[in-house]
Amino acid sequence: MTDKIYFPEPILQPTPGRDRAVKDTGKGKSFEEILKQQSLKFSAHAKERIAHRKIPLDVNQIQRINSAVEKAAAKGAKDSLILMDNLALIVSVKNRTVVTAMDGKSIRGNVFTNIDSAVII
Repeated sequence: MTDKIYFPEPILQPTPGRDRAVKDTGKGKSFEEILKQQSLKFSAHAKERIAHRKIPLDVNQIQRINSAVEKAAAKGAKDSLILMDNLALIVSVKNRTVVTAMDGKSIRGNVFTNIDSAVII
């Protein structure tokens, strides 16, 4: 089973009585430790959207998002739309913060405003 996280109430915290939300990746580092290394943050709004829409994020996806943010930053982007697999994320590049997240169902028919770039990964 892969390490997937849906951002329960406090991000990356185990919930009593349930399986741990943070599991060892098999390389000696927890999901939380890897997330901290990526310098990528999630706003309260993004956490709420991810939990509500039950969007699974694994370690590989977090690393891919972080890499996309780095690419956008290198080009001088401020606010980017990141399209990955069946997800759309709006990211404040300057703050390295995911502002909101949408799954495939939520993407359709939307107009994305207040962005200056898009990264497709």
